[in-house]
Amino acid sequence: MAFRYDEIGNRLKAYRLGSGLSADEIAKQLGISRTALYRFEKGELAKIETLERLAELLGVSIPSLLGVGIEYIPSAVTYFERMRQIEETSEHIMVLSGPISFLLASDHFDTTLEEVLTENVTKNVANRAKALSDIPKIMAILRERKEIYRRRRPTIVNLMSALEIERFLHHGLIGRDGLPQDLLVKRKALARAEIEHFMTLVEDPPMGVQIGIVTDTLPHTGFQIFRQPDRNILVLSPFRLGGEPNVRVGVAMITSAPDALAFHENAIKEMWGRSLKGQAAADCVRRLLAGEGRPIDQDDVDEAEPAPAPGTTRGKPPNALM
Repeated sequence: MAFRYDEIGNRLKAYRLGSGLSADEIAKQLGISRTALYRFEKGELAKIETLERLAELLGVSIPSLLGVGIEYIPSAVTYFERMRQIEETSEHIMVLSGPISFLLASDHFDTTLEEVLTENVTKNVANRAKALSDIPKIMAILRERKEIYRRRRPTIVNLMSALEIERFLHHGLIGRDGLPQDLLVKRKALARAEIEHFMTLVEDPPMGVQIGIVTDTLPHTGFQIFRQPDRNILVLSPFRLGGEPNVRVGVAMITSAPDALAFHENAIKEMWGRSLKGQAAADCVRRLLAGEGRPIDQDDVDEAEPAPAPGTTRGKPPNALM
């Protein structure tokens, strides 16, 4: 099996960031210079003995570090850094998200997110100091991801759950229950503004962006499919941003296994086929904003669906999914 040393370096950096150890601490424990460690992260070949010691120190298996099989990620910091790395060379991104799709979110959402993530770390959280120290790292990575997206503009196909949008509007942009009433009012207003932002994207999508709203059942765990020039990558993650966020608990998975990709691509095609698009999707979101609930009869909204956009056919996914 041919290894991609630049990818090994990327994983090494991501797992280092998630470990909470500094580059100096790791280098000291390995008996190497910090410069040598950074060279490894840039893709320079390291001895297998050094990789084994690095894997043990970072709490990751050698197969995960080498990219053999499934890469398991128990840290949100590591997960978001890996997303940043993967998005840097992706041409098409297919997203199954809750009420928020971060790359398409507004700047106002980014501004409030750090406060929301911080209030999610309650006094009862285990290892609270590390959980709090992870948040600035996550925010820095997220800002880089947004800049990469704005610079590269890959194609994005985004499926969103009407039920999740409904919940988000009801609860607001909150990190925990029990917020003061005046703050809760503000957070509900922020949630509403964010959904209004997505409604404008649905009505007048930027070039390369297609959004579908699913009014019935969607999987609880989000996933993304990335298409790069030389391979496709599937990412499944329990980590989520926005209302009722989770950046502390769970294990994300990354794989390029053909069967896993095929199953999830088929799932997206099926969900895209029954999702609302265009004006029908915008009308659905408008009903949710007005507190009127989701459409009950899918056939009724299907009749109102406009002609398919160029590159698509009615009921079938856009070219990025084919």
